[in-house]
Amino acid sequence: MKVKTILVSQPEPKIENSPYFDLQEKQKVKVDFRPFIHVEGVSSKDIRQQKIDLSKFTAIILTSRNSVDHFFRVADEMRFKVPDSMKYFCQSEAVAYYLQKYVVYRKRKIYVGKRTFEELSPLIKKYKDESFLLPTTDKVKPIIPETLDKLAVKWKQATFYKTVISDLSDLANVYYDILVFFSPSGIESLFHNFPDFEQKNTRIAVFGNTTVKAVKEKGLRVDISAPTPETPSMTMALKKYIDAVNKGK
Repeated sequence: MKVKTILVSQPEPKIENSPYFDLQEKQKVKVDFRPFIHVEGVSSKDIRQQKIDLSKFTAIILTSRNSVDHFFRVADEMRFKVPDSMKYFCQSEAVAYYLQKYVVYRKRKIYVGKRTFEELSPLIKKYKDESFLLPTTDKVKPIIPETLDKLAVKWKQATFYKTVISDLSDLANVYYDILVFFSPSGIESLFHNFPDFEQKNTRIAVFGNTTVKAVKEKGLRVDISAPTPETPSMTMALKKYIDAVNKGK
């Protein structure tokens, strides 16, 4: 069956040159965006109940843009002036770049990993005398606390924001040829909103092994997956599939 419509379970990209817009134009398909999950901040009162005193930390570990936003939101709510001496350990360049929204980059001590948390760990180990705060979501990849424990550094994790299932009830009678998922939470949201969901002719595209596992555990079929050596991005995987299906290759 040919592909005419795609629903991506994420917010619409804010950049004009997103590969999704290119895919839509060149493949003549309709691409809609709808976050199946969203993030809500935890109140400063709740963070105090986690026994977090921001003044006790000399370094912050930032794994995402959300962690950046919610650390500074909480600091503001607590009326805590983040000292210039604070060290920032960012998991990727994208996170470090985003940090400029809150601090003057060239005047701060910022350490940047390549992409994964494991790649950031040697930098953290170098500064083992620091007291590290890890502001996170309520759903943390186990590899992060496991890695920090192995480094034998002084650190504490606190939930600064939570992943919440979005209300998708308005999509009850809307059909898409392809549904695109990037996390197990997206699959959880699908079945929370539509407990009787049946795949039938709907193609499911997934990114990452944990998402593949979540799809299969629900008894669903994975039709498109990324990353692979041939298709490292989701848009490349979608393009390859659409090329084959729509052109009858």
